[in-house]
Amino acid sequence: MVWVLLLLLAWTVAGAACTRLCLAAVRAAAVDENAGQGHDLTLYEAAFLSGGPRRVADLTMVSMARQRRLVLARTGWATVVDPRGRDEMERSVIGAIGPGGQSRIAPARAAAAAADAVGGLADRLVRAGLAVPDGARTTVATGVRQVRVAAVAVLALGVTALLVPATSDMPRNLVALWFALPLALTLSCLAIARVEVHPYSRWASPAGQRLLGALARRAGGPGDDRTYLTSVAVRGIRAVGEPDLRAAFAHREQYGRD
Repeated sequence: MVWVLLLLLAWTVAGAACTRLCLAAVRAAAVDENAGQGHDLTLYEAAFLSGGPRRVADLTMVSMARQRRLVLARTGWATVVDPRGRDEMERSVIGAIGPGGQSRIAPARAAAAAADAVGGLADRLVRAGLAVPDGARTTVATGVRQVRVAAVAVLALGVTALLVPATSDMPRNLVALWFALPLALTLSCLAIARVEVHPYSRWASPAGQRLLGALARRAGGPGDDRTYLTSVAVRGIRAVGEPDLRAAFAHREQYGRD
């Protein structure tokens, strides 16, 4: 019976894909529940957990611009006013702009995001259990794609089984029902992954997400500069209120968004 062989193949494809995704999700979420206790996030750490390396570069540039130590023009150019960086992130931005003290914002932002200072920050957050390792992010994303492909494959196999000339007394509606089972498995796995994995698998671990929430609750009043920078760290450039500053960052699309 051809439909039985196709059904076995559908179960094999669906089961393998769902198993890989479940194992990847378990590894990504395997974080000590006590991770991060007593840890106060810095703005740079909050930026990384919220948006990754590029968000850290954005936050650094906005902070320096608000202190008038970096000019970010509407035309998409950055000009260094004070070449003395106050920390390693600022020194990375200044180094990315170059010895001439002027550069387009987009390539400077990309270079600063790839600097050793940001890489070191990421490593520290991973060791602390607050960030998801890069390999785990890739594995989960790959697993989701594989389950999607498996769902399409199961559907195609089911349609093929229904189109094959009947060689048994099995009614076609029962054949369709049998193929609906592995299809339901893949769709359920995707639904669970969206709810359980998607909210925190990109950068922050569950412990990192808890600290981000606590940071937002502790922020000061609306006129407080730290509150402003916290919003930029968590929400990105869309939290910037100054039109000129927003226009300056509008020239970075060719190098990737948040």
